[in-house]
Amino acid sequence: MSTEKSVSKETFKRARRVTAADVAKAAGVSRSAVSRAFTPGAYLDSAKRVAILATAKRLGYRPNALAASLQGNRTDLVAVIAGDMANHYDAAFVGALVAELNAHQKWPLVLSGSDELTEQSIRSVLRYPLDAVIVRGGSLPASVFQDCARLSIPVISSGRVVDAPATDCVACRNKDGAELAVRTLLARGRTCFGYIGGPASWSSETERLAGVRHALAEAGLELCALTQSDYTFDGGRAAAEAMFATSDIDALFCANDAMALGALSAARNQNRAVPDQLSIIGFDDIALGAWPDFDLTTIRNPLDKTIAEILRLLEARLKDPSKDSETVMIDPELIARGTH
Repeated sequence: MSTEKSVSKETFKRARRVTAADVAKAAGVSRSAVSRAFTPGAYLDSAKRVAILATAKRLGYRPNALAASLQGNRTDLVAVIAGDMANHYDAAFVGALVAELNAHQKWPLVLSGSDELTEQSIRSVLRYPLDAVIVRGGSLPASVFQDCARLSIPVISSGRVVDAPATDCVACRNKDGAELAVRTLLARGRTCFGYIGGPASWSSETERLAGVRHALAEAGLELCALTQSDYTFDGGRAAAEAMFATSDIDALFCANDAMALGALSAARNQNRAVPDQLSIIGFDDIALGAWPDFDLTTIRNPLDKTIAEILRLLEARLKDPSKDSETVMIDPELIARGTH
């Protein structure tokens, strides 16, 4: 048996975690000396530091970040309340956010943003010494933001502007993005517009629908067909099939790419030529939409810019917890492909 495997077995046989007191005893030093050995910039004789670190490595000791937080230090723990992970954009967002947090030496605790996530579950996470909470879309009760404020835990809301203490926000200009989609289709010569939206209670849906209506009104038009679905491929396909059965639209804007891809599938199944007979535009710019089989024209909700702003706001808030709340609005972009 190798030494590495033997060490591993011995490590897992231990009944408890190795403590700083264990290291101090084995190294023949004080408990405070062990603490200084692991504190950057703390004064300690160099030979003693080397001996303590060697002893700690041999025993398998690592400083307890949660215990350190009780002394007023940061834990670098950040709770991430995810969006709907079945949504391609939210899943990509959370994956990229976690990677960036790790790159900045922050350690995320990720909670599902599904409907099953309860207020009590969120409050349970708030028992941990968090540096911050990042919320992706959706809606949280005002009481959760109040709890965070009472605990001095800053919040960053992504995808929705929230007016709450110590809360910074990053959101896409959804209305502008929807207007951009409609004007692009108007320039293509389209006159009969359909719109497939998401859940009516979502702020992003309210903003995107408002953008559609505004851009059409400027052109002296109204929606020919309107329905709302669930932001999924299947939901978009079913909504499009129902719309095609009652309306002869020549332009279709969908509130997200998954529904737009479902609508594209429905159009192809009914032999509606895209884009010759029907133009389709989505929203978000998920990776799947760029695949050659889909080649979906879409409105990009810039993921990289959003995450960069979240990290900037997080660092700024940790540096100055009492600073005024800040809201950053991200400009959408037209990604022209083959469906319009």
